[in-house]
Amino acid sequence: MSDERVGFIGVGRMGGRLARRLIDAGYPLTIFDTSEQAVQPFVKEGADSAASAAAVASACEIVITCLPTPQIVQKAALGPGGIVEGSRVKIFIDMSTTGATYAKRIAGGLSVKGITAVDAPVSGGVAGAEHGTLAVMVSCSEEILPRIRPVLEVFGKIFLVGRQPGMGQTMKLLNNLLSATAMAISSEAVVMGVKAGLDAQQIMDVINAGTGRNSATTDKIPRCVIPRKFNTGFPIELLNKDVRLCLEEADALGVPMLVGTAVRQLLAITMASEGPNADMTETVKPLERWAGVQIGNSGSDV
Repeated sequence: MSDERVGFIGVGRMGGRLARRLIDAGYPLTIFDTSEQAVQPFVKEGADSAASAAAVASACEIVITCLPTPQIVQKAALGPGGIVEGSRVKIFIDMSTTGATYAKRIAGGLSVKGITAVDAPVSGGVAGAEHGTLAVMVSCSEEILPRIRPVLEVFGKIFLVGRQPGMGQTMKLLNNLLSATAMAISSEAVVMGVKAGLDAQQIMDVINAGTGRNSATTDKIPRCVIPRKFNTGFPIELLNKDVRLCLEEADALGVPMLVGTAVRQLLAITMASEGPNADMTETVKPLERWAGVQIGNSGSDV
């Protein structure tokens, strides 16, 4: 049980699981979300409900956000009724994926009011959030880290990747670029193999015993694609946003992203054909249609 009251803004798919871990760890919470329905289960478990982000920041010294887009994070932090108007907050921890540009902008806006901004985006999916096994990519000063470490360790393993605002966000974008690329190229490979008459699961077994293995072949395709579940819990809209942010940051740094650009195109095609809420593993579906085969269910023609 901790006496430290923590503020949490955004209790959706990921944020809700993170907030629940804090409650289970004994932290008193003050929560705000634009969806009252999302907040109610936490109130029943003892959390306080706040009327705004500013109200959360007036009740807690540490305020965490886990929100879907950079624009929403910026509004929650710096907009009317935002964290910047709170009377008590000292540390702002963003666990969203916003990219370095937004992270720096938000940190600058908060610093005027003496609020320290910390990057802490995470990787590991909804399962990692539930089980506390996330990789937490932290960027903050070494002086601040001991203050926030007990809270962040509730979520998983901490990696101090930098000291300046935006460095944790850059690390997260690199991770998600690789995750998206692994899914895209692995889907192409397996679709080709099935078209040639190979068994999808055997393709996975062979690849995972060799040098081609990656996060898609070891987990996503066997668990979500072959059984046709498509249930990683990460929508294609958010992955597309993350890859777009990565390409924008790369362009600003003068780094070419030839493969990343192709991956972004496949994500955009998938989002258009399957819908923005489709699971990220459904990037395989346009490829299957074009090839005239289906992975799983014996790989029969479609």
